[in-house]
Amino acid sequence: MALNTLLGTEQIAGFKVNHMEDFVDKETWEKIKTYININHADNTISFKIQDGAIAVYGENGCQVDALIVAAHAIIDGLNKLFPCNENEIAMLGLEIAEMALMSRKQDRERRGVEGTPQV
Repeated sequence: MALNTLLGTEQIAGFKVNHMEDFVDKETWEKIKTYININHADNTISFKIQDGAIAVYGENGCQVDALIVAAHAIIDGLNKLFPCNENEIAMLGLEIAEMALMSRKQDRERRGVEGTPQV
């Protein structure tokens, strides 16, 4: 049920989302998968996380921020079905995490080190 809240979602944190409705063989899956894949047939979501600095290795995965954005979207969807204070608190915590990472990215962009291994 939780992943049903993401039905129709085309992007998470700017990364394309691939939806699988039915089981497919491994070879087909390897050809069509993206950095974020939702398999509704077996109720799974997978993320390929960026490995290394983009400036050095190129884009080879999504940022870890995408996991936080996805978790927020799932809880938000569930909260629409089953509203409660705990869901609201969880979403607030995830929003704080998203803001902290955005602040970090903006700082790195200002300093000209975003996408590099420089601290």
